[in-house]
Amino acid sequence: MPVTKKKKRTPAKKNLVIVESPSKAKTIEKYLGSGYHVVASLGHIRDLPRSKMGVDVENNYDPHYISIRGKGDVIKSLKKEAKKAKNVYLAADPDREGEAIAWHLSHILDLDITAKNRVVFNEITKDAVKNAFTDPRSIDMNLVDAQQARRILDRLVGYSISPLLWAKIKKGLSAGRVQSIALNLIIEREKEIRAFEPEEYWTIDSEFKKGKEKFDAAFYGVDGKKKALKNNDDVQKVMTLIDTKANFDITAVTKKERKRFPALPFTTSTMQQDANRKLNFRTRKTMMVAQQLYEGIHLGKQGTVGLITYMRTDSTRVSTTAKHETAQFLHEKYGEEYAAIKPRKGKLQEGAQDAHEAIRPSSVLRTPASMKDYLSNDQMKLYKLVWSRFVASQMTPAVMDTMSVSIEQNGVIYHTSCSKTKFAGYTKIYEDNKKSDNILPDLKVGDKVKLAKNQPNQHFTQPPARFTEANLIKTLEENGVGRPSTYAPTLDTIQRRYYVKLVAKRFEPTELGEIVDDMIEAYFSDIVNVKFTAELEKGLDNIEVGDENWVQVVDNFYKPFSKNVEHAQETIEKVQIKDEPAGFDCEICGSPMVVKMGRYGKFFACSRFPDCRNTKAIVKEIGVICPLCHQGEVIERKSKRNRLFYGCSRYPDCEFVSWDKPIGRECPKCQHYLVEKKVKGGKQVKCSNCDYEEAVQK
Repeated sequence: MPVTKKKKRTPAKKNLVIVESPSKAKTIEKYLGSGYHVVASLGHIRDLPRSKMGVDVENNYDPHYISIRGKGDVIKSLKKEAKKAKNVYLAADPDREGEAIAWHLSHILDLDITAKNRVVFNEITKDAVKNAFTDPRSIDMNLVDAQQARRILDRLVGYSISPLLWAKIKKGLSAGRVQSIALNLIIEREKEIRAFEPEEYWTIDSEFKKGKEKFDAAFYGVDGKKKALKNNDDVQKVMTLIDTKANFDITAVTKKERKRFPALPFTTSTMQQDANRKLNFRTRKTMMVAQQLYEGIHLGKQGTVGLITYMRTDSTRVSTTAKHETAQFLHEKYGEEYAAIKPRKGKLQEGAQDAHEAIRPSSVLRTPASMKDYLSNDQMKLYKLVWSRFVASQMTPAVMDTMSVSIEQNGVIYHTSCSKTKFAGYTKIYEDNKKSDNILPDLKVGDKVKLAKNQPNQHFTQPPARFTEANLIKTLEENGVGRPSTYAPTLDTIQRRYYVKLVAKRFEPTELGEIVDDMIEAYFSDIVNVKFTAELEKGLDNIEVGDENWVQVVDNFYKPFSKNVEHAQETIEKVQIKDEPAGFDCEICGSPMVVKMGRYGKFFACSRFPDCRNTKAIVKEIGVICPLCHQGEVIERKSKRNRLFYGCSRYPDCEFVSWDKPIGRECPKCQHYLVEKKVKGGKQVKCSNCDYEEAVQK
């Protein structure tokens, strides 16, 4: 009997899902099961060419997209997978950029643009992902056009102004819509600081006592009116009215109950600001760690789970499901008095798109304490910040008992106040303000108190502070400049171009930054005009909701802008950044050394460059002899990551290094060198070897 050969079974076709990152792909494939194959595009696969403008300004600003260099193998693999797939789903991030990536993928893979193959989810959890696949939609061309318009506008600005900067100032410079505004804000603040003239003023800070209890108060005014103390003469006039041995009268006591409401859950901007202030995270680091938490963390037997919702958002909206889960958690963990019946709702900022929710934990049941074994130190810090801010936003307000007191003698009035917590409310898990440390005794009108201390203090008004990353992001957002995804790359760019530098966590403009800003302000005033840029952002947002045509928005900007470019090309003279004499000669050829401006700041170079290529870093001596070799000077140096440290000028002969600043004194206990460490409240002198320390210097 003949043997019949069994036919080989053709494997069932799988649905192909394309996401942006490999870590996200692994997580989603586990949730969807064996019928799906999930791959990553590794971000964008098409973009405008780097070597030329790539925008046809004569033909409705038609963009010329090309495959990104280095993505050939990825594209080839995606095409191969798409050919053998049952269906192809595009699951890039749920924002404009993600929509544009999905659109580019559909072109590369010859997919039907109108097909319902676009899948979006705000959090990477099993339920959210599975639900998203039950209701796919077609690509939203309004979102795509909004992203295209931004990309094309940025290209038109960058590729028009940057060549001018190269030709007229120096190579390697660039300009952009948002980065030029950010630079201009920093420089305008610096001009205010330089123009600032301090004004003298005085305070009288006092201590009173009732029985054995002491409390602080401050001078307010005379004869019922507030009085400013402009100089010492004003102070002495007040002091002559006071009898230090006589009693003071308590003339007014006002007791009130005040509610403190929790902050709204995080948007991208507020998360970046809080992480900068509370965790000392740079903006880029915040977004990198947030991306890790969003894409998924491996939680042992639970598998990989996205711990937070999508981290690029300008909305404070919260889903009903998340509200219910949080309310139940608060009832069980803290009691019903801590769960808000109607949590605060934020007003949507002008220009905010409300495309997805606020940044929140994907489940409040995953408390920071329960996640400690799975998260790195940085991940834990940011997750705890997001979790506590969100949970607090769903809690009842804190209730404070406040007391304001007026103290008087011979018409001289002192004021003091205090507050103490009556009901903790949301502060049970999230404290956002410093508590009052002025504890008052039980005071009532008619009580007599004694003056224990009366200290006049001279002060001078201070110039406005330079921007921190948090302050600058807040200012950009308040002025409607940029959007959540733009802040991190913007701050990164102006530092990489050496337009600004971070000194003590605050932005200072460089000489190069001021030269670039002067040129842009003189010839492209609209680019650095906050109001103009905010209006342009509104137009771009209107494209997203279908209210404006992207070509028209770009055209309205480009026509006047192109005339400014022509005018600038004809009239701008080349800026000569003169080399300063260094004051010593080159040890190689004997020619004078000069100070040159480089990409990372100033440095010493031989004046015969390029014939002689001798260069030296500019070092700053701190006036301390090296504690190791006792021959060289201790100098400031920078690590590869631009972190300041201290080393010996005789390096490599002497290898002394220290992160903390040596102060030139020896420890009285062990005779090792003492260093100055930065601590909260000032600086502290400590031993580099033992536990000896001195008081904080404020």
